[in-house]
Amino acid sequence: MKNLAGLMKQASQMQAKMQEVQAKLESMEREGVAGAGMVSVTLNGRGEMKGIKIDPELLDPSDLEMLHDLIVAAHSDAKGKIEAATAEEMQKLTGGLELPGGMKLPF
Repeated sequence: MKNLAGLMKQASQMQAKMQEVQAKLESMEREGVAGAGMVSVTLNGRGEMKGIKIDPELLDPSDLEMLHDLIVAAHSDAKGKIEAATAEEMQKLTGGLELPGGMKLPF
């Protein structure tokens, strides 16, 4: 029974740490850029867009397709940074424990 009590205590501690990490991840923001910084997109830890900046030189009505592509690229860059930061925090939490394929934290 001592082992079970210890295991339950560890699970409780892990849950508390997970909640702390989730709060930290939700509050973080990452900026993605494209077009040598002419377009930037800021996402929060949930992947929600919090801001966008566009260099006025890109506001050419005859070339909107390029602007659209740069916005998508900046968003993708920011999303990749959020995912990398999330993976890093989860690795810290799990102590480098590799989870089975298809299993993600937070659950």
